[in-house]
Amino acid sequence: MDKIKSISRVLAGLGVMFIIVGIILQVTDILSIKNIQNVKLSSLAASSSVAVKSSNISDTVKIDNNAAVGVIRKEVYQGMTLDEVANQINKSLKAEISGKGMVIASKSIELGVDPFVATAIILHETGCGQGSCSKIARECYNFGGQKGSGCGAYRRYSSVDEGLQGMIINLHNNFYSKGLTTVETIGPRYAESGTWVSKINWYVNKIKNA
Repeated sequence: MDKIKSISRVLAGLGVMFIIVGIILQVTDILSIKNIQNVKLSSLAASSSVAVKSSNISDTVKIDNNAAVGVIRKEVYQGMTLDEVANQINKSLKAEISGKGMVIASKSIELGVDPFVATAIILHETGCGQGSCSKIARECYNFGGQKGSGCGAYRRYSSVDEGLQGMIINLHNNFYSKGLTTVETIGPRYAESGTWVSKINWYVNKIKNA
C-alpha cells in the first residue's frame, strides 16, 4: 500500500511539472510573437526609401507612433503622399483639366517624372494656367504640344485623361529616360524659345506655393 501511495505522489508531481512546463512554453511563444511584431514595427518606423528616376521623387513608408495604432504614411514626392501631391496640383488646374491632379500625379510618380514640372509644362503649353485651354487642348486633348497626326500637325487623344497621361509618357520617353530631368536640361530640346525655362520654373513655383 505504501508503494502505491508513493507511486501516486510521484505521478501527481510529474503531472504538476508537465502543467508548469506547458505554461512556460505558452508564455515563451507569446513573448516571441510580440518581439517579432516589435521588430517589424521598428523597421517600418525607421522608414525605408526607394530612389527612382528623379532625385525629387522617393518612395518612403513611415509609421506615426503618436497615433493609438501605427498609421502608415507613404510619401512619394518631397515629403508628400500621392493624395497630397494631387491636391496641391489641383489648386492650379482650371477649365478642361480642373480636378485632374490625381491623373497627373499618379502617372508622373509611376514613371519617375517630376509631377510639378509636368504640370507646369501642361499649363504653359496649353494656356490652361491662364483660364480656358487652347483649341488643340480642347478639341484634340493634346496638352503638351506633341507633334503627330489626327489634329493637323499635332497628335490627337481620345480623352482628357489619355491626353494628360500621353504628355507625361512623352516627357518620360524623350527626356527623363535620356537623363534630362530638370527644367534647364529639358528646355533646349522641348522648345526653341529662350524664355521657356524661366516660364516653366515660374509655373513650378506657383504650383508649389498655391
